[in-house]
Amino acid sequence: MASPKKQTQLRLEPGVLAAGKDAAAARGLDFNRYVERLISEDTSGARAAGMASAQRLLDEHGSFLEALERDLDAQHSAAPRRGAAA
Repeated sequence: MASPKKQTQLRLEPGVLAAGKDAAAARGLDFNRYVERLISEDTSGARAAGMASAQRLLDEHGSFLEALERDLDAQHSAAPRRGAAA
């Protein structure tokens, strides 16, 4: 059985609140669950572990990813635009 949740109050700048609500909605979460998840990830080390993994990925494969991005950008800019005159 889960323990009862406690209620608290936050004071946020309007832009920060709007960004948080947008981020929560993009993840299919309500704002309360989003904040709860952020705190849990931050205090459990999950966020730091994820960031370390992302850094290792960039360190090991960064040049490949940069080359891939350049190739995709070149393909996109070379493709004829829809509706453009030939």
